[in-house]
This record gives sequence, C-alpha cells and structure tokens, in this order.
Amino acid sequence: MDGWATTSAIRRMPQFADLPIIALTAKVMQGDREKSIASGASDYVPKPVDVDRLLERLRGWLTRGKPAGDSDEGA
Repeated sequence: MDGWATTSAIRRMPQFADLPIIALTAKVMQGDREKSIASGASDYVPKPVDVDRLLERLRGWLTRGKPAGDSDEGA
C-alpha cells in the first residue's frame, strides 16, 4: 500500500476520523498536495523536510486541530 491508500484506509476507520495525518513526501509534483489531502491527509509537508515548518504544523494540529498560522486562526 502506498501512503495515499494507507491514509484512505485509516480515514475509513471511525475511531481515526479526527486523527491528524501529515503527509511527508518526496513527491512534489504538481497535484501531489491535492492528492494527499483528497486521500484524507490533514496537511502536507514536502521533503527535504524543513524541521521548523514540520514542528509548526505538528503543534498546530495537536493544539488547535488545524495548521499553525492558518489564515482563519482565531475565528
């Protein structure tokens, strides 16, 4: 199973409906972010990984349930 299929399988399990899933991928071709999100990923971080960006995203999803720095933050 690839990451997209795995993410889709996880999302079909009711107990993981709200689990933040961040796709870390070397696939940075046009449309890959959208495909990751469509498969059920909460967010997408391309490789090589910017550790500060990854930690920011993890903090955002774990503390607020959405990405840190999201444009609707505070709404």
